[in-house]
Amino acid sequence: MPNSNTNTTDTLDMDQIKKLEAMRKNFVANVSHELKTPITLITGFLETLLGGAMHNKDELVEFLQIIQKHAHRLDAIIDDLLSLSRIEQEHDNESIDKGRHSLNEVIKKAMGSCEEKALKKDISLSFSASETICATINPSLIEQAIINLSDNAIKYSPEGSKVQLSLSQTDTHIAIQVKDEGKGIPDKHIPHLFERFYRVDKARSREMGGTGLGLAIVKHIAQAHNGSVHVESTLDSGSVFSIHLPTLVNNTETKP
Repeated sequence: MPNSNTNTTDTLDMDQIKKLEAMRKNFVANVSHELKTPITLITGFLETLLGGAMHNKDELVEFLQIIQKHAHRLDAIIDDLLSLSRIEQEHDNESIDKGRHSLNEVIKKAMGSCEEKALKKDISLSFSASETICATINPSLIEQAIINLSDNAIKYSPEGSKVQLSLSQTDTHIAIQVKDEGKGIPDKHIPHLFERFYRVDKARSREMGGTGLGLAIVKHIAQAHNGSVHVESTLDSGSVFSIHLPTLVNNTETKP
């Protein structure tokens, strides 16, 4: 007599395999599309230059600038893909180097990397914390996650606005928050924001140099630290992106 529990398990395994295969195919398709677009543009402008446009100085400079822009975009996409792959692999192998570090210092360092972009848009970048908070982290990875969130906040906020970073903790978790005064995100996009290559406004994101992988990297960095990511957004008021990490009590993590 067949074991019903075994059959149920087999069905669940097959469903999971199909789901993972669908995700893999979707990811490969997205990567192919993201890489193909700049390659096509680079190839097209090179052919135009070789076809005679290089003899027109104005066109030569304009086309070379376009080629340079899309070459940088290719480089950024590849860098983000490699970062994502490395984080996932090290997380799976439990080989991420972690230690007890001050999150206050990590946040201040990340802000320093974003100050120039903020100044260019006259955006006020600030940080507040009521205390020094430590956690078991890889400081470079957490810094990268904070830079990604801050960079997005600056990128999609109006000139002259504020981007506020804050750090707090409860008995269950530590929260790193990045709050902006942008136009907000419609509810239908919220569940998909941390998916690879997902964009609320595809044309605008590409024009501003986004790879579509920044938030996915933030999510995987949080998960590699036994944490999670969250977002709250109000149209025409702005968004708050949060990284939640385990609270460190007597050098022991309390998972969120």
